[in-house]
Amino acid sequence: MIRLPEPADLVDGGWAACADDLGFDLEAPATGEAASRARGSAAGRIEAALATADRVAASWAATTPEHRAGLLDTAAAALAGRVEEIVALESFATGVPIRQTGPLGVIVHGAFALAAAQLREGLTLRTATREDGRPVEVHRLPWGPALCLTPWNAPAPMAAHKTASALAAGCPVILKVSEYAPYGTQLLAETLAEVLPPGVFQLVQGGAETGARLAADARVRAVSFTGGLAGGRAVAAACATTLRPAQLELGGNNPLLVMPDAETGAAARAAAELLTSLNGQWCRALGRLLVPRARQAELVEAVGERLTALRVGDPLAADTEFGPLVHSAHLRRVRAATEAAGGLATAYGSVPDKGNFLAPTLITGTDLAEEIFGPVAAVVPYDTVDEAVALANGTPYGLEGYVVGGDEERALSVARRIRAGEVKVNGSSVLSLHLFTPRPAWGLSGLGEEGTAETILFFTGARVVGVEGGR
Repeated sequence: MIRLPEPADLVDGGWAACADDLGFDLEAPATGEAASRARGSAAGRIEAALATADRVAASWAATTPEHRAGLLDTAAAALAGRVEEIVALESFATGVPIRQTGPLGVIVHGAFALAAAQLREGLTLRTATREDGRPVEVHRLPWGPALCLTPWNAPAPMAAHKTASALAAGCPVILKVSEYAPYGTQLLAETLAEVLPPGVFQLVQGGAETGARLAADARVRAVSFTGGLAGGRAVAAACATTLRPAQLELGGNNPLLVMPDAETGAAARAAAELLTSLNGQWCRALGRLLVPRARQAELVEAVGERLTALRVGDPLAADTEFGPLVHSAHLRRVRAATEAAGGLATAYGSVPDKGNFLAPTLITGTDLAEEIFGPVAAVVPYDTVDEAVALANGTPYGLEGYVVGGDEERALSVARRIRAGEVKVNGSSVLSLHLFTPRPAWGLSGLGEEGTAETILFFTGARVVGVEGGR
């Protein structure tokens, strides 16, 4: 039996029960039954968190990179001992099978270790040399209090990455996790509270109104947000008035382009994995399957066979491959978006009658203009590769793209033509291509770049210092 923590916030080193009733129940996705009440931080606690972050900003910024790296390493070691408990709570809350949340759990502690290593390698200070031999220093300095806003689909790993990066930069952090999946992140916060000085890291809870209030406050000097387009636009608008930096990762409507020479099994495997990883609830999931027109029937059949063979069930069971959606409200949204898309929607496999399950679905006869954020994708035929590239780029989004092909070099040449922050050839994992490459977002998919180094640098501004020596 899994133990759910009572909703609480952490402000200036002290814990308090969340007092605000958000008006709905959190659910056990596998059964659809109420698990706990959704609660948020009281207005007074939010104000206290803002005041505390403002108060400690100068002292935290004044700490040396070496000191911060030591604390981050201590946090990494402490979190490593709690990852198993955290990922179990993540699976319970989101419906994502534990065989997927488990591997992602390495980010929970690994993000802190990576941030510490970046500091020790000199990320926040570099030196250029002038023609006269004089050094010019480039210091990366913290903006000040940072607000990190994370969604519900992989909350603890994303919270860890954003938090570790901001702390490494020298920014005190206010973290607000999604009200739909707070449990694992609350355990992460409990661990950090044991390691970090009071007030340097704070956790508040609540819904969109809480996030909007925090983002609009001038004491917050930088905002990192992962979530939907509407939320991202609201954050951008709040930051625009005072010209504060905003890092936005807003999802996409990602294409998988199946080349004419692609092996059927490889293409089907990639499509099925991209459609169902995290139960389709992730920003880089499959939105549009682009297939050669002459091979459409064959490829759809092969994908359907893989989807039908998935083991569906309790996300906490070790052998489950596909689980339920996070909440009945989200299930209703996905169903409504599927119906509104038009075309012919075909569901594959059987799912339990109870709980928030939705069978993986392919839609033929239409394209998708928007991300559905569930295990639903459109199948779009093409006649030429040039047409396929145009279809892949025919969206205002540009987060992720995928190409599957037998001729790797030809597939790579096509991938280089796709307008997206990352394009994978013959791959379909939830992980980035490389740990030390950026994770960009193009168009409506967001603003700025995330990454092992990039997110730390986002929370900093540059100061250049040197002696010119001229008269």
